[in-house]
Amino acid sequence: MREKPTFTGEPRDPNGRDPDICVVTCALSGVLAGRKQCPAIPYTPVEIAEEAKRAYDAGAAAVHIHARNDDGSPTFSPAVFARIKDEVRQRCPVILNFSTGTLLDDVSEQCATLRESRPEIAALNMGTMNYSKYSRARKTFDFDMVFPNTYAKISKLLNAMNEAGTKPELECFDTGHTQGTWPLVDMGLLKPPLQFSFIVNVLGGIPAHVESLQLQTRIMPPGSEWEVIGISHGQWRMLAAALVLGGNVRCGLEDHFYLPSGEMARSNGELCEVAVRMVRDVGRRPATVEETRQILGLRDDGAPGAAGGAAS
Repeated sequence: MREKPTFTGEPRDPNGRDPDICVVTCALSGVLAGRKQCPAIPYTPVEIAEEAKRAYDAGAAAVHIHARNDDGSPTFSPAVFARIKDEVRQRCPVILNFSTGTLLDDVSEQCATLRESRPEIAALNMGTMNYSKYSRARKTFDFDMVFPNTYAKISKLLNAMNEAGTKPELECFDTGHTQGTWPLVDMGLLKPPLQFSFIVNVLGGIPAHVESLQLQTRIMPPGSEWEVIGISHGQWRMLAAALVLGGNVRCGLEDHFYLPSGEMARSNGELCEVAVRMVRDVGRRPATVEETRQILGLRDDGAPGAAGGAAS
């Protein structure tokens, strides 16, 4: 029976993992929403980098990034990701987490980005699912698609991540995605300790319940790191649940546009300020960049000022 974590300030394991420290990640834009829905969503590399700096200044140690064309449409271009990395690095040492998600089976552009830009972290979707959004008011679906992520597709991305020295962040929308990581560990493609993102409240995935997080953390291998990604309404309650359960947290305009007051956020920095305050309010503290590198087992990409970390 696995021992339950206690928040004593003492190291959780011989590697010195203090359970009071929480990694805060900010997802800056996503791939679907545009400025008609939220004027603050960044499009260009400069805009994305400015939002990354705002998130870092507010206390985020890492930023999750989707690339956009200047008109806001999604792009997987390695050149655009490279420009984003360059613009961010001119402004701050925040840890870069690049998206690799695509509906296509062809992941050649994603693999090229990994090999050329070598982000410290890359998100890796861990299973196929229905990916839909339903409107109760209109009694119809805003969108309805299948998000295919076969083991063959996952393995191609993992090989590229391993070549680049990039840590895979395992995006699990349901319990089968979490359970399904074991063959990749057995093959040697995934190397423990693992890092999980548990996404809740996506139609087709696991619901936004505390019990969802408890179940996911029981399924994941012991010694893994995890964060919660709460989509849309209920996000702040799910962040609170993760903080109590000992997890890390993600906020940002990709996940939710609104502050707890119901007011639309004017920047990712505003959302990070709330998340960081919540971390402190439960007696934990946000991890610095350097602490996050140690906790997640990341390489140091030589970003200027990285040892200083995010605001704490």
